[in-house]
This record gives sequence, structure tokens and C-alpha cells, in this order.
Amino acid sequence: MSADAYFRRGNELLGQGRSADALASYDQAIGLEPAHVAALANRGEALFALGRCEEAIASYARALALRDDRPELFYNHGTILLALRRYAEALGSFDRSLALDAGNADALYNRGNTLAELGRTVEALGSYDQALALQPDDAATLFNRGNALAALQRPADAVASYDRALALLPGNVEILYNRANALARTGEVARALADYDRVLATAPDRVDALNNRGTLLWQAGRIAEAAATFEALAARAPDFDFAAGNLMGCRLRCCDWTDLPRQTQDIVDAVARGERVVDPFTLLALSDSEPAQLQCARIYAAHVYPSLPDASAGVRPARHERIRIAYLSADFHGHATSFLAARLFERHDRGRFEVHAISFGPGASDAMRARLRDAFERFEDVSAMTDRDVAALLRGRGIDIAVDLKGYTTNARTGIFAQRAAPVQVSFLGYPATMGASYIDYLIADERVVPPGHDAFYTERVVRLPVSYQVNDGTRPIAGRVPARAEAGLPASGFVFACFNTSWKITPRFFSIWMRLLATVPGSVLWLLSDNADATRNLRREAQRQGVAPDRLVFAPRVAPAEHLARHRLADLFLDTLPCNAHTTASDALWAGLPVLTCVGGAFAGRVAASLLEAANLPELVTHDADAYEALARRLALEPGPLSALRARLAQGRASCALFDTDRFRRHLEAAYTAMAERYRRGEPPAALSIPPG
Repeated sequence: MSADAYFRRGNELLGQGRSADALASYDQAIGLEPAHVAALANRGEALFALGRCEEAIASYARALALRDDRPELFYNHGTILLALRRYAEALGSFDRSLALDAGNADALYNRGNTLAELGRTVEALGSYDQALALQPDDAATLFNRGNALAALQRPADAVASYDRALALLPGNVEILYNRANALARTGEVARALADYDRVLATAPDRVDALNNRGTLLWQAGRIAEAAATFEALAARAPDFDFAAGNLMGCRLRCCDWTDLPRQTQDIVDAVARGERVVDPFTLLALSDSEPAQLQCARIYAAHVYPSLPDASAGVRPARHERIRIAYLSADFHGHATSFLAARLFERHDRGRFEVHAISFGPGASDAMRARLRDAFERFEDVSAMTDRDVAALLRGRGIDIAVDLKGYTTNARTGIFAQRAAPVQVSFLGYPATMGASYIDYLIADERVVPPGHDAFYTERVVRLPVSYQVNDGTRPIAGRVPARAEAGLPASGFVFACFNTSWKITPRFFSIWMRLLATVPGSVLWLLSDNADATRNLRREAQRQGVAPDRLVFAPRVAPAEHLARHRLADLFLDTLPCNAHTTASDALWAGLPVLTCVGGAFAGRVAASLLEAANLPELVTHDADAYEALARRLALEPGPLSALRARLAQGRASCALFDTDRFRRHLEAAYTAMAERYRRGEPPAALSIPPG
């Protein structure tokens, strides 16, 4: 037989899936004609089918050495390299193929896939667009184009691309799933839910769709429906990452405490075993064990936000005349973080610090957004940029210190920090615990929230400010008009206990204390924030179960910040929670003149109110166990003298106490930033810092 005959026989065998026999035939062809380019190329295909990848690449290399003017050879070579995840080499082959034949839509498509794998998403999108110019109705290209747009933070454009793909492949599960994810990000809840439901109807085993459906419902405030979805997920896939924690988070938000102690212990035990069972933020509401919080954060960081290659490795930015600080947040609008920190941003010493805002939150046009745009020297909206591109932007700006105001809270972009966006990276204000991530260098704290000797439970180096870690704006407006009690739904007389913490912070242990207080303080009521209808219903039901009339729980609707502060003056005593204290809500109460009673917990999140009270010169309101907390609350309610004295002291000292002295706080924080920057510039690693008073 001739070489061509063996070649043709090999092709027939390869087409029948008989790769080993095809290889033997190609070898015979090459033995007769060593320069048989087509046989060498197809031999590579047979070797690849047999899993002999390096030999396949070598066979193609021999073919290409003989004929470097054949675009199909470069294309097939690139396809094998892409399958082997040798992306840089694959890209080179696709580029060579397209240089010879620019009209190959398949090569443009695979080039786009390769660029996407390399993280060069903008270029990938361009390659897909070129492919679609040649083949407008290619569903695979439209799908991957949608994926690129989603990765580029362009979910609405991604949806349009998925729509075109689905018109060609109606009911395709992968396209529906990805479109649902994009629709969720655009806020089109009904359409996204419909897509998730279509996915689950076709592929009930797609538990990732069930998880995302629950997350979307949670974010939309449909908590009971989210809980039902997470219950279905737990039944179908009990080991799905963080499923148990998501279900628990929903139940806590609804104040559904069914079997809470056992479920909490199960979650804590699973964390101790290293399982991905709960996200760190949800754990704050379940356990104040610092070892458990550290373990949980490490698990979460490693799985969800692993440290990525440092694009600035070995590069030391030039020493600037001023230290360049970038604050990163999704909350540069009318949000608790901005209410606390706006004055700090305005008052930073511009002779020593160049201050940037990096905003990745929703578009906003409220008064706070306008104020913050004026507060920073540079305000940049990066919501349409990828984590990688934001990190590159900060490096390009020469940022010395990147400050994360989010941690693991809603709309966080921890991935930016995983890219090492700045030489020094700091966690401040937004997240009251360790992030468990090697790329967060420092945590801003104080001696009360992280006492000396507790540093081992934090992967960050702890920076202790001399007063409180929490900044406050000493100029926050309070509405001049205080509503009548009847307007607020309160009785005309009687002691008003208040807690405006979000519903998930309310725990059975402290709720029972509150019910005993209502039972022993005649005519008293408990004033709570109206969070969601399920929580209201469950709390009233629980009150009745404990012998307290449900109408003695009064729920306050959400109102504008200045009016909310004013209505605090209708209350007599703010009752705090554990294991997670009041944070901004405690500062709100103190700024409005309402004393806060707290109980110190076992971790940062449960020590915040103690820090605030000491900074407000009210240490008498800090208790250290539940019995003391209950006894003091009862005494203050039944004996008006001591509480009146505390209120008077708070009113007299509010303007001068350390808690609301923004400039004093600023000096301490700037001293911390300076120490961090100087350590880095001297080539010294991050270290724990204690900032002296001044």
C-alpha cells in the first residue's frame, strides 16, 4: 500500500473511533513518506484521542515544521493546546492561523475562549464579535460572548447576548442558567426566577440553580421563600457549599428559632472539621467563638477569594509626596457606613494624604453621594470593571494603602484585594471580624474589641486605636421635630425599651430577657425595627408563648435618617444584643441621646457597643454577663433617678466626648496609616500597632 492509502485508511479508522488502529496506519504512512504533512497532523489527532498529549503536540510540531503556511494546521494545533489548558501557546497558534486565514470563524471563537481563560476578557469579547460578524447565528459564540460580558460587569449586555443564543437553542439549560445569573444582577427578579425554574424543571440535579434562586430571593427581601428554597437545597444536596449557613441566615432574619441550639452546634462543629458550611458573616450571628470565626474565615477566603498572582510582585511604588489612600466600598451613598465616615473623608489632612474613593456599588444620586463626591480628591465608579482591572487601576494610580470598607458583607468585592491592589491592604469599619485572608495586612480595632492577647485569632495584624475603632460624624443632622408617641405607635405612657438592631441579631436568649423585663415593668413596651413581616409575626408569636401580650411589641417602619434619629427621643433605654452587638445602631442611639445597655461578648462583633459606650463616657452601661444585663435593665426601668442622670450626662457630653470627635479619630487613624506606609517603605513586614493618644 502507498503512504496515501495508509493515510486514507487511518482517516476511516479515526472516524470510527478506533484511534489506536488509526495511529498504526498513520505511522505506516509516515514510515513510507516521512514528510507526509496530513498524516503527521491526523496522527496528532489520534494521539490526542488516546490521551498521549505530549506526543500529539510533537506530531503537530513536525507537521508545522514542514508546512507553516497551512492555517488549518495551526488551528488544530491550537485546539489541542487549548484542551490541554496551555493557553499562551494555544493563543499563538490561533493567531498564526488567523494571520493566514482571517475569515475562520471557528479560529476566532477558540481564540476568544483562550483569551477568556487567560483573563484577557476585553480581547476575548472582541474575538467573539469578529466571529459573529462571520457567523451571526452561532449559538456557542453568542453564549460565550454573554459570559465575557458578564465577567466584564455588563450584565444587561450579557442578557441580550444570551437572548440571541436562546432564540437559536430554546431551553438550553446552560444558557438559561447563565442568563438567570445575569438577570439577577440587573435586578430583573421575576425573569431570573423564571429562568432558574426552567433550569430546575429540565435538570432537577442543577442544585447550583437552586442555590442561586435562594440567594436572589434573599437579596430581594423575600426571606420566607428564600428559606424554602434553601430547605429544598439542603434536602437535595446537604453538602452543597454554604447551604446550611444560607438556610440558617434566612431563618435568623425571620426570627425562626426552631431547633436553633442544635443547628448552631452542628454548624460550629462542621466549621471545626474544615467544612464549607457557613459564610463568615452569618457565623457572627451564631457564635462568638474567635477560633470558630477564624477557621470559618480561612475556609471561606481560600475557597471563594483565594489569593491570586500578584501583578505587582517585586515592584515598590515610588515614594509620593503624600500617602495615597483608596477607600473601597459599595456603600458610597445613603448607607450606614457613609453616615459614620463621611466627615472623616472630608477632614483627612490633604497636606499629608491623597484620598481616593473606589465605588463599586449601585448607581446613586442621593445627597450623601453628592457629598462624598466632593469629599474625595478622586471619586471613581468601577462598578462596570472586573476585580482584576480594578486592582490594576489602583496599582496604576500608585495607591499606597487600599482600605476595604466591606469585608464579607453584602456587595463586597474581596476579589480586588486578592489581586493585591496595593502594597498595604486594610480592613476597616465594615466587617467586625478577621477575614482569614493573607492579603489583608491590617485590621483597624481598639483594645476593647480586640483585647491584648487575642491577636492569634486574626490573620491581619491588629492596629489598636486609643479610643474606639468606629469613626463617627459629629455633624449628623437630627430632625427638629420629635413625633408624638401616638404617631410612632407607642402608648401615651409607660417605659419604652428599644432595639433598632436588624432582626437577625435578635437571639432567643436575649429576647427572653426582654420578655421578662416587660413582665416586671408595668406598662412597658418593646420598640423594634420593622425588618420583615415574617420576623414581626414570629416575634409576636414568641412573646405570646412567653406570656407577654403581642401588642406590647411595637414595630417602627423605616424612615429618613434624620427622622429616625429624632424618634429615638421617645425611647427610654436601648437594649443591645449578643453574639452580635449594635454597631451603627448603637452610635445612632447615643448621638440621639438614648442610653444603650450592652453585654460584652466573646468576639469583636460582640464587643463593639462596649467600645462605643466607653468612648461616650458611659462605662456603667457595659455589663459582662446576661444576669447583670437583665438586672441593670430592670433597675434602670424601675428607678428613674439613675437613668435620668445617665441621659443628662450623655446630653451634656455628647459634643465633647471622644466618640463623636471626628478630628481626634482622624488624627489617630492617620497616625496608623503613616506607620503602615513607613513600615512598608522600610521593607518591614506588617506588624501589630498601638497608636498613642493624641
